[in-house]
Amino acid sequence: MKSRIAIVVTLGSTQTLAWASSYYLPGVLAAPIAKDIGLSTPWIYAALSLGLGVSAVLGPTLGRMIDDRGGRRVLCGSNCAFAFGLGVLALSSGPTSLIVAWLILGAAMAAGLYEAVFASLTRLYGYDSRGAITGIMLIAGFASTVAWPVSALLEHAFGWRGACLIWAALHVLVGLPLNAWALRFGDAVGLPTRPINGNRLNPPSLKSDRGMVLLGFILAASGMVSSGMATNLPRLFVVIGAAPAAAIAAASMLGPAQVAARLLEFSARHRINPLVSARIASTLHPAATLIIAIGGAPLIAAFAILHGAGNGMLTICRATLPLTLYGPEGYGARIGRISAPARVGQAMAPFLFGLAIDKIGSMTLLISSALSMAALLALTSLSLPSTAPAETT
Repeated sequence: MKSRIAIVVTLGSTQTLAWASSYYLPGVLAAPIAKDIGLSTPWIYAALSLGLGVSAVLGPTLGRMIDDRGGRRVLCGSNCAFAFGLGVLALSSGPTSLIVAWLILGAAMAAGLYEAVFASLTRLYGYDSRGAITGIMLIAGFASTVAWPVSALLEHAFGWRGACLIWAALHVLVGLPLNAWALRFGDAVGLPTRPINGNRLNPPSLKSDRGMVLLGFILAASGMVSSGMATNLPRLFVVIGAAPAAAIAAASMLGPAQVAARLLEFSARHRINPLVSARIASTLHPAATLIIAIGGAPLIAAFAILHGAGNGMLTICRATLPLTLYGPEGYGARIGRISAPARVGQAMAPFLFGLAIDKIGSMTLLISSALSMAALLALTSLSLPSTAPAETT
């Protein structure tokens, strides 16, 4: 148990580093990068979207590699790729080098963000991975809290190029050895599927079926809401009628609400299966929208808390639902395939939701609520296999 806790804390820390130096990097550095190399800020986010596209394409292949050989090589390779991509980004002088940098970072994100870590844990712990996955998300849930102020401090002290180089150095000096230590047994033979009533479960097919299609849609719909709200929430609150300072204060409650919901999900994991958790979570964003429709701007804090709680629970369910529905065998390839449309949707969501807020204002919440309700409808069409075991630790 102590070893598992140490592994979770270590991988949670390396995940915080990975998210902070890639997905969340443009949140602070986009403007200075664009100004310095003579591009508009949307260029930076377009390059990030290209990187996420590469991540979506490579995800299934890297997942299969983890299924076959363990996650140590993949995750350690991601640290090298992150360092290389950040180094190229630090040397960028125009659109071509900028795009090359984010294509490399896209490959790094495919190998080094949540899906790769969850596949590695599932290979080690099988059905008992749910607690470890939740623990990592509890730690990495603070990635944006770490990323934005640290990147701002580094940019102020060393410029954006220096900030990128320091993040790159952290991957080599900190992330690489920590991932190597945490997954030092990660290349061992994978954990077999647990016997049920004396009989070993047959390994499920990796071919797409109705359940995988539904899961792909659920992850894409909920991921678009999550990404679109995360990048536009303060501006949405201003459009609703809140003062800018109040909008920022209310939006800042999003992170704590997510972590609190993940703690609640972790404590209830023995009593509530991920499918029930996902259904409950999918109702919270529409409920928050209803509160805004009734009370307007004075209730934006309640909206942030409800939406954040739902998103916090859903991020865990996105990892644990495929495990519960299909088992640990082939998890890496399966989660990579299921997550591909979600990554594309998350890449497009900040721009699309921002455009919607500009055009239709608070009515954007009708779109986000419709996506959440569509995900809930898809979840009601799923059912757990009768032989799926519960987590034992």
